[in-house]
Amino acid sequence: MTDILEKSQARQRLRSLSEALDSGALKQVARILNGGLSPSDIAHLLESSPPRQRALLWNLVDKQLEGEVLQYLGDDIRAYFLSQLNAQELADIIEDFESDDLADLLQQLPDTVIQEVLDTMDEQDRQRVEEVLSYPEDTAGGLMNTDTITVRPDISIDVVLRYLRRHRNLPPMTDSLIVVSRRDEFIGMLPITRMLVSNPASTVREVMDTDIEPIPVTLSDTKVATLFERYDLISAPVVGDDNKLLGRITIDDVVDVIREDADHSLMSMAGLDEDEDTFAPVMKTTRRRAVWLGINLITAFTASAVIGLFEETIAKVVALAVLMPIVASMGGIAGSQTLTLVIRGMAVGQISGANVGWLLNREFLSSVLNGLLWALVVAAAAIAWFQDWLIGAVIAAALIINLVAAALVGTVLPMFLKSRNIDPALAGSVILTTVTDVVGFMAFLGLATIFYA
Repeated sequence: MTDILEKSQARQRLRSLSEALDSGALKQVARILNGGLSPSDIAHLLESSPPRQRALLWNLVDKQLEGEVLQYLGDDIRAYFLSQLNAQELADIIEDFESDDLADLLQQLPDTVIQEVLDTMDEQDRQRVEEVLSYPEDTAGGLMNTDTITVRPDISIDVVLRYLRRHRNLPPMTDSLIVVSRRDEFIGMLPITRMLVSNPASTVREVMDTDIEPIPVTLSDTKVATLFERYDLISAPVVGDDNKLLGRITIDDVVDVIREDADHSLMSMAGLDEDEDTFAPVMKTTRRRAVWLGINLITAFTASAVIGLFEETIAKVVALAVLMPIVASMGGIAGSQTLTLVIRGMAVGQISGANVGWLLNREFLSSVLNGLLWALVVAAAAIAWFQDWLIGAVIAAALIINLVAAALVGTVLPMFLKSRNIDPALAGSVILTTVTDVVGFMAFLGLATIFYA
């Protein structure tokens, strides 16, 4: 009930802010922004506003809130606001950032600016951020936070509790303490919930979990997200090759990875960046989309060239021009179904060399059965429409050929692209559509040429 009430109040504040903006009451807008909305709500509002209104709102946000708001913004918008700040202003904003969030932010800045910001930080904070920056952004090292609480295995629970009370607060998402040796080698985890109900005289070694597998610092962020999902983790330790503790990853960062991967898959299907700004300026939007439209135009000319090879056949049998789109469209849909399924399976780690043969066989048999079913339906419709048994047989055969080809290409293509370090979500649909169009037109018009010659 409380949660519903809070959401209702947030919606009411957003409505009030919109009304204040429309009326030009900037003082009221500033009061609502800085007194009634959370940083995440402010970020959402900025992302939902056209550029001119967005700039106005940003200027009304309190300096003390700017850092938190920046953490919730998409990369494109955040990069724009960061470009308006000098090194000292950046240093003031990022003062309370976690090391992993700060590293994410700094990676969007030029190297000279990064160094200027690092120079304004104290030695300990700078070392923490430089540690995270030394790893690629899409690895466990790029995700990790170096702010950890560690304990030794030979001390008592009572000593641990007294040690914790000396802290003003614990790092966010602290569900367990990390147990390490004197050389900072990872040993295990001490869940706080278990520690609180244990005998204070017990040692950490007697209470801790030793079956926890730490995350290698070079593991990809997608695989990190898979581990968190599989084992319902809230936080996990990150270690180097020598098993020494480097930091920890928390669930809030993993949620960001999952969301980014989902956005990437969705937007890549249309050839767009996952950080595409909904309200980006006209010229910026035009430039980004023009490249992908050009690539699609090339593939369209390829399909048209195939059709041009059978110009004489189409001139003799006009019905072919009417029925051609059916063959291409059915192949495109069938291939997209398989492609999407395989890309998803690869993303969640379900597809490997051990089961790809079974998957390929399943897709082949499924496409044959679907091909036979819909070939009969389309053939019957074509015969009834044009009163020609031969054209019904031609389109039925072409449909089966194209559906089988679509299924096989849709299965193999993502794995081939992945092996060449090409993003299947970005390039797969364009290549698949080209293949199904070419195979469909070639099969349909080629068979027609043979039988109508």
